[in-house]
Amino acid sequence: MRTVLALIVLAVGVFIGCSPARSASQSSQQIATTNSQEISSSPPSPTVQEKQPCPFKISEAPILKGLKLGMTPDEVLKVFPGSKDDPDVRSQLSQPPTEFGATRLSIRPERYENKADFREISLITFSTLDGRVSTIALNYRGPQFSHVDEFITKFVENTNLPGADQWEPFVGQDTQLKTLTCAEFSLRLYAGGEGGNQNYVLIEDLEAGKKLKERKRKAREQASPTPNP
Repeated sequence: MRTVLALIVLAVGVFIGCSPARSASQSSQQIATTNSQEISSSPPSPTVQEKQPCPFKISEAPILKGLKLGMTPDEVLKVFPGSKDDPDVRSQLSQPPTEFGATRLSIRPERYENKADFREISLITFSTLDGRVSTIALNYRGPQFSHVDEFITKFVENTNLPGADQWEPFVGQDTQLKTLTCAEFSLRLYAGGEGGNQNYVLIEDLEAGKKLKERKRKAREQASPTPNP
């Protein structure tokens, strides 16, 4: 009788000892399965779109209201009928180039016969190097944009230029100023001012810019020669 009771007690002890282990094992499997399901059902992490390089050369640069990099001053004036007789324009053209071969010319389109074609533009400023247009800056009367991306989107319509997400924001003015740098030219767009009256577009011939900087560098070196040891 004592033997039978001992066997019963031993069996109960074994059952009690094994149950928690089996329960713990089942719980671990359930947790692992649940975690696996959560991971597999989680949406993939969004990938950051990398900015693609702009391979365009000068020949592929946008033409702004009939104006493009590389034009001569005479070609610029043909875009504005009557500008050759403007005393202010004649005065600017009479100025000799700087020692580096650079000149500047400002045009107010509202003064000329085709002013309706430039009604949103208040001023256009040209820089030339060796008699060719190296930069063009267009100052706009508006409209106002809440973000420069809106300006860029409008500007690149019907062009081969990439969208606003491929332009580089200017640190500190991320919502107002962005730049696109291509192989041989760059573009800068700014949106600001009351009613957008400070909006501007600047396009620059990068090679001409390099030439001008190099000439200025050489001039500084010649003005301050390195003393002999």
